[in-house]
Amino acid sequence: MLFDSHAHLHDTKFRKDRADVFARAREAGVTRFLTLGDSLRASREAIALAEAEEGVFAAAGIHPSSAASWDAETAGELEELLAHPKVPVLGEIGLDYYWDKDPRTIERQQICFREQLRMARRLGKPVSIHSRDSNEDVLRILAEEDAGEPGGVLHCFVGSYEEARRGVDLGFHLGVGGIATYPKLGDLRETLRRIGPDRLLLETDAPYLPPQPRRGKRNEPAFLRFTAEAIAEVLSLPLEVFAETTSRNAERALRL
Repeated sequence: MLFDSHAHLHDTKFRKDRADVFARAREAGVTRFLTLGDSLRASREAIALAEAEEGVFAAAGIHPSSAASWDAETAGELEELLAHPKVPVLGEIGLDYYWDKDPRTIERQQICFREQLRMARRLGKPVSIHSRDSNEDVLRILAEEDAGEPGGVLHCFVGSYEEARRGVDLGFHLGVGGIATYPKLGDLRETLRRIGPDRLLLETDAPYLPPQPRRGKRNEPAFLRFTAEAIAEVLSLPLEVFAETTSRNAERALRL
């Protein structure tokens, strides 16, 4: 049984056929899901879906793209959402320097990131970390904030073996999504092989980043099987063993 440890199933791209999406996922062996918010509004939508759908958990957090909204009121509302029994994870949070490298934007993102990490430590909630063009700062801040105490996952990890090792040594798992199946990312697959299966979680990031066999289409949890098969082959493991290992990892990393 596969666990999609990072998706956005409350997204409007699933509005018309969400029931079919879940049916296809379960037929493909995906039985549990974590749907993540990236703002207060999206976090509420994620929680509503988790309340309504079997096997779905939610995460609440402020994504770096929403960092400008971070203030004391937002922090208070986020903490209320994190008290919900179907919200085991604080996320998706982190840093993203891809779109805007202005020092003021970076500073706002880092403040938002640090304060949410401190909230996670205080509440004992693992975190789901977004990093784009920012691995060095993300890893440095995770270390400075003792974020390994709540732990969590480096979502959609794309980085060097040295960065992966630093993340794992801090206490984090690596999220492995469809991007790891892309032909040009052989170095990433070698990194995953060297890290080994015990620190890996499977994810789709649906509706984004579909695996190679479905590239160009809207991603959905049923496609997780393509990623699982590809990475199991890299690790020289039977699919059933890899599925069981990554699902167990998700339970541990996300404190389910």
